[in-house]
Amino acid sequence: MRAGKAHSMVGGGGETSYATNSRLQEKAILETKPILEEVIGEICRTLLPKSMVAADLGCSSGPNTLLMVSEVIKTVADQCKKAGRPPPDLQFFLNDLPTNDFNNIFRSLEWFEQKMDKKTFIPYYIAGLPGSFYGRLFPPQSVHFFHSSYCLMWLRQILEGLKSKTGTLLDEGNIYIGETSPPWVVNLYAQEFKNGFSNFLNFRHEELASGGQMVLTFLGSEEKNLSIGDERYIWGLLQDALHDMVSEGLVEREKLYCFKVPMYTPSMAEVKEVIQEGGLFDISRMQYFESNWDPFDDSCDDFVLDNLQSGANVAKCIRAVAEPLISSHFGEGILDELFSRYANNIARHLLKGKAKYHVLVFALKRRG
Repeated sequence: MRAGKAHSMVGGGGETSYATNSRLQEKAILETKPILEEVIGEICRTLLPKSMVAADLGCSSGPNTLLMVSEVIKTVADQCKKAGRPPPDLQFFLNDLPTNDFNNIFRSLEWFEQKMDKKTFIPYYIAGLPGSFYGRLFPPQSVHFFHSSYCLMWLRQILEGLKSKTGTLLDEGNIYIGETSPPWVVNLYAQEFKNGFSNFLNFRHEELASGGQMVLTFLGSEEKNLSIGDERYIWGLLQDALHDMVSEGLVEREKLYCFKVPMYTPSMAEVKEVIQEGGLFDISRMQYFESNWDPFDDSCDDFVLDNLQSGANVAKCIRAVAEPLISSHFGEGILDELFSRYANNIARHLLKGKAKYHVLVFALKRRG
């Protein structure tokens, strides 16, 4: 079962929209800025393109969408100034599924142009490109740089291997990998990620120019221990809220038992293995960093100042991402009640300590 139709984030600019609740993703882009600058600088110095093509895969909508564009423009302008040569024209493609709120992006372009520093202005062009990045998007060897942030942990589809012969989903009661999930379920998720990521790498290798590069950032998991910030807890706490609503007759049990979150957060080793097995890219940089669940908590300590407020902040962030998946399956009527309960569950979980995401970053260079 393809999950693409429900994968787009909440559009618009309202209280529950992705545009309003994507500070977590903004922090990741800013964290990886040095790597992006290094990669773009190398492309400018070694490829010397007269016209440079860059694409943001899984761009979504809101202010973060144009943040990558801004950083590339600044870096290219700086590199060309240092080299004493005229800058190339920049062509940006912003890619996401057809259900993405592209109109929100286009309405922001005038504001973006006014905000840009005129001293670093170079000719640039921006276009939307609807389609799945698990398929072919560009002509052969036509792109110099790919960027993707917080996207590749989303799977191409609901896992077919979880279906029984009668069509019902197995691993009942778990909407993601849970404590009661048997090893074969975990392996199904891992294999689906591997297959999808392998396809992604194959298509990008075809589309990148010789010497082209990518910067990929996505949620991962730690190699060994299950920390309180593990992705299983994020979905497990939402699952608990759904189970409570089932027990109160607010959600149908059958609906819950056939709902699965199409996501997998791999370890650094798993990602590295897929890249090396494909043999299409060299890993020029790989690193990880931690990011607090609460997008408004910028501290580095392990102390949760206000668990109730943090619970509400995290719930809003997840709602902006998961609402389309949930509303398409359960209906819109449960959303406010569900995420209110979810916020409370997160708040109680944070009493154990500060929960942090494990974020993976890879800079890859095309071979051949």
